[in-house]
Amino acid sequence: MGTLFFFHSAIPRLQLPSMPKPIALPPLSCLRKNGDVNGLHEQKSEGNKNVDTSQSIYDDDKNVKPDNIWQLFREAQQNILYLNKQRLGAIEELDETNKEKQSLLNKIQKLEAEKLAGAGKDNLSTCSELLLRIDAMVLSSMVSPGEASELRSLVMNHKVSLADIFNIISRKRDTELLGELRHFSDEHKKNGFHIVHICTEMTPLVRRGSVASYVTGISRALQRKGHLVEVILPKYASLNLDEVQGLREVNVEAYSYFNGQLHGNKIWTGVVYGIGVTLIEPFYYSSFFSREMIYGYPDDFERFSYFCRASLDYIVKCGKQPDILHLHNWETAIVGPLFWDMFVKQGLEGTRILFTCHDFNSQGIEKPDKLALCGLDPLRLHRPDRLQDNTNAELVNILKGGVVYSNGVVIMSSIYPKHIIVHNLSHELEPTLNVHRDKLVIAPYGLDKSTWDPSTDYFLPENFNAENMNGKAVCKVALLQQLGLSEHSSIILVGCIFSDGHDLDEKRLKEVILNAKQHDIQFLFMGTNERSVLNQTLESLQKELKDDNLKLVPTYDEALLHLTLAGSDIILCQSFLDPTDEIPLIALRYGAAPIALANDASSKRAIPFDTSFINQDREATKYSKLINSTFGNMSLSLAIDEIRTNPATWKRKILQAMAHDLSWDGECYDVHVAAYSAIKNM
Repeated sequence: MGTLFFFHSAIPRLQLPSMPKPIALPPLSCLRKNGDVNGLHEQKSEGNKNVDTSQSIYDDDKNVKPDNIWQLFREAQQNILYLNKQRLGAIEELDETNKEKQSLLNKIQKLEAEKLAGAGKDNLSTCSELLLRIDAMVLSSMVSPGEASELRSLVMNHKVSLADIFNIISRKRDTELLGELRHFSDEHKKNGFHIVHICTEMTPLVRRGSVASYVTGISRALQRKGHLVEVILPKYASLNLDEVQGLREVNVEAYSYFNGQLHGNKIWTGVVYGIGVTLIEPFYYSSFFSREMIYGYPDDFERFSYFCRASLDYIVKCGKQPDILHLHNWETAIVGPLFWDMFVKQGLEGTRILFTCHDFNSQGIEKPDKLALCGLDPLRLHRPDRLQDNTNAELVNILKGGVVYSNGVVIMSSIYPKHIIVHNLSHELEPTLNVHRDKLVIAPYGLDKSTWDPSTDYFLPENFNAENMNGKAVCKVALLQQLGLSEHSSIILVGCIFSDGHDLDEKRLKEVILNAKQHDIQFLFMGTNERSVLNQTLESLQKELKDDNLKLVPTYDEALLHLTLAGSDIILCQSFLDPTDEIPLIALRYGAAPIALANDASSKRAIPFDTSFINQDREATKYSKLINSTFGNMSLSLAIDEIRTNPATWKRKILQAMAHDLSWDGECYDVHVAAYSAIKNM
């Protein structure tokens, strides 16, 4: 379609000279290409085209007035306006069509990515469900614990072929399934670890803290590399079961010991992200896990010691022989003493204990006689080298027991090195940690690379990576256009993404923004929901500053969040120390520098430890060394200054950070497999 240009101006009325014989013009019509007459001012010409027009001119001589010329001109104007309006409408419709097309393409790409990611996950899910069916066979006495152990090895060694067969026979009864399994022969040695997590949190079932995301993240990473992972959890009333595949109740009661008696438990099994999950639901003590909160009750020790004993009873009853029992924080630390004092000789001689400690703030301080509830001997354990608390000799420390009675200890800390944790952050456990120092390793938290990867992120208008950063510039332009901000390439864009569960230092944030305004900086604040306290704080700040370069998006928008991380030069975050905050990790992955809000050039170090130690073996994580050598102690002002005065150095830091694998499959996975290998060979 050709472009119509219409210039509208006032046309003066001219006095026409008198004409002896006024000329009558033929009727005016606006025709489309197909010859149809324009619908607004349709006029039909009648008669034969070969008729002499001069005759009609003289015939109409007396009826034509000079004003008719201007009437015809106005009608032509209206026709042009109409056509121009139609053209603009067609352009708008085309734009909408293109947007719908792009949206559809994004959805198709997302489905294709999920399909590719799900190809392996389906096999893992199938094998996990198969292992849970074997557990049910043991509980119903259909197979012996010894045969069950052989069948589990069979599953681990033939994941793909068994997955194909089980997909066909999965709806058959256990007797038929058992017959099919017995047709297989175990011809290969096991080449991966069998790990069972006994824990109190797991994403997405229980979204409580750092333990939840860690258990799911490291478990998925391990399974992707060929290891078999299972998780045992309490069946809380508040569980989110939407993501559980094949949830079923095992129709056999599993008994466990507590407070001098055997008590029945209902067992539920299912698969989450390809990981086999077992849920334990007490009958008699049903109130233990039917509460609103996960933690924070006076009888927490009773609740979780019951769960720990029930988990071990279930493992033995099923004939499981895992390589590793993986415990977490004080809530499941009691498994260590229970295992070595009571369960190791019940078919678990080859099993080892790995204990993960996420923090030392809560240690489970209790009276010694409570240990007898789950069958332990208080006199045997209430000793300085075992569970006796280091500060109050009359009490026992359950977290200490986890350290003492494990073969290895993983301390989760992305930033702090081992000597700082032991000396400054262990809350009176320093003597115990020093005795067992050779057990201790430090591991960083990770991120889910299937969600956060700029090279495959379907939310982005153009993907990019450390080898080709062109897509990041495209993302920045797209973000600025969407926000209605200036698209000048020299303007630095700072994305601000804060978690709603943390207190925001409004005074400090205001200082940072006012200082940055002198450097011509644009800010984008991402909210979580319109009614959150965080959003109210940000809205108040926006009204006070009245700055067009400060934009607030009050509601959570997943697509915009991805685009913000990809398009921003800097991401302002709360700190680097919160294990539940993935934003600094994701920012580095997307080529944006994470800068801590609490940090500035004159303040004390945000990461208070001696950097002379960070190069010592096993003292600090690779992530800690990376962040300290790049952005860990940099204020926003210093970051802005370096971007503008030393862009080559800034780009080198960004590319260096992007080259690191910050996912669960990276350093975190390597540390755990090394720990499993070390303790398994003991």
